[in-house]
Amino acid sequence: MGVGCLLNQDPIDVAVAVIEQNGKYLIAQRKAGDSFGGCWEFPGGKVNPGESLETCLTREIQEELAVPIAVGRKLQVIEHQYPERSLRLHFYLCRILSGEPQTIECADWRWVAPEELGQFQFPPASGPILDVIARRSRSNLGDCFEPFGLSQ
Repeated sequence: MGVGCLLNQDPIDVAVAVIEQNGKYLIAQRKAGDSFGGCWEFPGGKVNPGESLETCLTREIQEELAVPIAVGRKLQVIEHQYPERSLRLHFYLCRILSGEPQTIECADWRWVAPEELGQFQFPPASGPILDVIARRSRSNLGDCFEPFGLSQ
């Protein structure tokens, strides 16, 4: 596919969960055979036709990590152009409602403090959200569940 064709394509919408618990964030390692295999990411996935971003997040986290989540406020939208496709990443602050994550559709997962995120290799599109998390304290992110009646 030529570059001119790619530039006319609509970006693929991806919902991403920034899952916070006790001041740490859940990151998942991509499987070796996936694009960016071995890299770490905030979990999520492509939005299906007719699916809301919030529904996508709930489905993807259940499929990838086998835990139910509460979706809070949107943190940021990032558009990133890779050579083969354009992505529009919608980052939401989330929390796990019950259970412990399982490695269903990922190679590994970890809870990491914001200052530890730089020790992990992420795909290039994650750069801006990593900067946001590094700049914000837990108190700035932690109030996102108030409108939903969800306690921390």
